[in-house]
Amino acid sequence: MPLPPLPQHPLRAAVAGEVHARPYESLGGPWRVSHIAMVTGELAPGTETALIGDLFKRFGRGAPAADTVYLSLDLGPFRLRWERHTEFSTWTFLVPGPVDASRPFDHPALERVPEDWLARLPGQLLVAMHVVVDPRPRTVEEIAGLFDGRILGSRVGGGSGAVFTDFLLGADGCGHALIVDEAMSPGLAGRTLQRVLEIETYRSMALLALSPAQATAPRLTAIEQGVTAAMAHLAEDDGDAGRDRRLLSRLTGLAAENERLLSGLSYRLSASRAYHAIVQRAVDDLREERLEGLQTVAEFLARRLAPAMRTCEYVGARMEALSKRLTRAGDMLRTRVDIGLNENNRDLLRSMNTRAELQLRLQETVEGLSVVAISYYLLGLVGYLAKGLKEAGLSPVKPEVAVLAALPVVLGLVFVGVRRLRKAVVHTDG
Repeated sequence: MPLPPLPQHPLRAAVAGEVHARPYESLGGPWRVSHIAMVTGELAPGTETALIGDLFKRFGRGAPAADTVYLSLDLGPFRLRWERHTEFSTWTFLVPGPVDASRPFDHPALERVPEDWLARLPGQLLVAMHVVVDPRPRTVEEIAGLFDGRILGSRVGGGSGAVFTDFLLGADGCGHALIVDEAMSPGLAGRTLQRVLEIETYRSMALLALSPAQATAPRLTAIEQGVTAAMAHLAEDDGDAGRDRRLLSRLTGLAAENERLLSGLSYRLSASRAYHAIVQRAVDDLREERLEGLQTVAEFLARRLAPAMRTCEYVGARMEALSKRLTRAGDMLRTRVDIGLNENNRDLLRSMNTRAELQLRLQETVEGLSVVAISYYLLGLVGYLAKGLKEAGLSPVKPEVAVLAALPVVLGLVFVGVRRLRKAVVHTDG
């Protein structure tokens, strides 16, 4: 029964197809494989597909769509498998056919690829590996002679094959791995190849965080010592507000430095954790069985890769813990500075109140003196008036008596006038 015409989610097809993206290759018989991983960062859309289109044109093929992120196509001399990831791309070249029994890595698949085209691959080379898939039986001693370093290996795929490598860069600048296909199906051989390439690629990508983490560790130590010294000063409460402000400024600088380190390394550490998880899953999918006298891939990575990842995790945890310490120390010091400022403000207000009270008392004193002075001058005028009238014979009252009689009246009028004048001035200011 067909579906009714329901509205389709715009991502329905993409979600359904995602679980089938990037399928493994089907490998029957011997194969030579060359694998390259280029760290590119965020490339402009279509940069790599344009390069692939140029390669396809040389072999009479049409160009891929600009939004393609994966393809696998037989070009005749070799098969190309390309995958675009977030910050890197992988280019895998596969050539079927017999290999030299004594020197299986001498003629890698990369020889079939145009050299001028290879030189144009964008990004920086991180991984280069040659893998040979060969059903030819060999002893462990014979296989060890094919590698430059001490080999490690194990039976895989339920005992139907074996994987050998040394995780070293050979004289040709590439890593090497041998997959012995004793009784593998083409699908199992393809899946085993994909797991080997994933382990090498994502192991290298995960380790990109190690050097920056190690370089960051001494700086974190310096910041931690600075925080410890600041906390020691913070415990000494001597009431020096200036010193507290300088200490707060120092803590702010340390916090800024830690955040700079954290922002610069956090993405790399997060990516490292994700890549390490992919490596672990790929190792588990190999289903290794021990070969006598050889270290397995899982054991090798547990002894070499896992400690490096723990170092990265430790540095990340130190930065997070240091950020919390700096936040707590800054909050405590900021609180103490605020308390000091509040105390200063309280003292300032108290001083202002005291000065206001003194000013009020002074004003009242000045008002009293003003009343006396004004009254003195007014009574003087009254005295002159009384003397004038006495001399003119217009008043029988003695001047001294007239002044005495006018004294309470003048004082009262001047006092009332000064009070009204003050109230008028205060009202105008308000």
